[in-house]
Amino acid sequence: MILLSSSLNSFLQLVGVLLIFIFVLIVTYFTTKWVGGFQKKSVTGKSLQMIESLQLSGGKYVSIIKVGAVYLVVAVGKDNVTLLAQLTEEQLELTEEQLSELEQVKSLESFQEVLDRLKKR
Repeated sequence: MILLSSSLNSFLQLVGVLLIFIFVLIVTYFTTKWVGGFQKKSVTGKSLQMIESLQLSGGKYVSIIKVGAVYLVVAVGKDNVTLLAQLTEEQLELTEEQLSELEQVKSLESFQEVLDRLKKR
């Protein structure tokens, strides 16, 4: 009888810990969603938006920023920001065919890099 009571008590403790763990996960998920939405609202302005950013190397980025109806392509370094190009919305949008061509080129480049690394071994 004591052994059965001890096993039941251990099982109930395990269930309690699992329920608390699941509760903490749910609270964490919703808190993260709320904070992310709050930050997005505070970062996004009416006339200035960050469209996309790509890290080239440590501390160096290429970013597309929308200012009104104009898109600016800028290079961002540790100590400076350089304007690379000014685009319209039509120039920025690619057709599906162009996107598939870019994906094919990327896959070929990555395969070539892998092949070069294997040759060096």
